[in-house]
Amino acid sequence: MSGAVYQRVLNTLTKRAPDYGVRDYDLGYFDASDISYEAEDAVIRRVAAAFDEPLRSVVEVRNQARVHVWFEGHFGESYTPLSCTAEALERFVSPMFAVGVRLKRDDRLHIAAPFGLADLFALRLRRTPGASPPTSPKSPPASPAGGRESRWKGPIRKAHRRHVISPIIT
Repeated sequence: MSGAVYQRVLNTLTKRAPDYGVRDYDLGYFDASDISYEAEDAVIRRVAAAFDEPLRSVVEVRNQARVHVWFEGHFGESYTPLSCTAEALERFVSPMFAVGVRLKRDDRLHIAAPFGLADLFALRLRRTPGASPPTSPKSPPASPAGGRESRWKGPIRKAHRRHVISPIIT
């Protein structure tokens, strides 16, 4: 989900090394039948056992069915329960980041991008349409980039309220 997907696209478009700025690989799954920490932890351990280092340390597994359980305590805002993993992408702070990839049973990739891929390929950074501004100091960053600007010294366009406010992020 997200970072490892969009960051590689950005790296290709800005001629960076493929792993530049990729801090982890998020693996989201959805199991509403047991949203306990213990059940999620069992999946985390099972996935970790499937990888050798260095991947073992950078793959982060999260049950999207239980995000609402911890989100408010972590970010200070309520988070209504999700109905599926792909729905989580609709709540990302920027359409540029709302990209996920799923390996299908026939070994083909399915790309989930509820807002499309135009912002990503246009290097356009803007807030998700209809998203409310954060209400808590612990909220995810008000800037869609959330500190990511420093990774991109190329021509990333940062859009805000229907107009571009900065042609280059340094």
